Amino acid sequence: MSIAPRLKWFLDTHGVEYELIPHAHTRSSLETARQAHVPPERLAKPVLLEDELGYVMAIVPASHRIDLRRLGAQLRRDLELATEPEFPPLFADCEPGAIPPVGSPYHVPTVYDEALAGLSDVWFEAGDHEDVVHVNGTAFLHLLEGSLHGRFSHPA
Repeated sequence: MSIAPRLKWFLDTHGVEYELIPHAHTRSSLETARQAHVPPERLAKPVLLEDELGYVMAIVPASHRIDLRRLGAQLRRDLELATEPEFPPLFADCEPGAIPPVGSPYHVPTVYDEALAGLSDVWFEAGDHEDVVHVNGTAFLHLLEGSLHGRFSHPA
């Protein structure tokens, strides 16, 4: 697959320089970090959450876990993990479980953990289980412009 078409369009539209890095097929973010030779704290992992108001994409380092109670309090929402069967309509150009950590091109409100701010480089899934996108940290935050952010994760 290489890179999800909508993600490629979003990166190109924002003038973001990126590198696509292939790796062996993986089934988790931590495995992706290992296979792509990326520090897990620099691999951005999206987690799709939902409540009665709809979906929210929360982005954390692959080395972290979301504190749902803390995030819910910050957003004043009662969020829970969305189920994977709901993903395909939202992320039709991505393989299940390999969505990129940018909600805007998919019309999903996004919040990112401040552990991702200030990184010199960030990697993330390209929409499949065999490629990651590498961008500089400033470009990554540019892609998340307008997104909410806070501290709502902790090392796993």
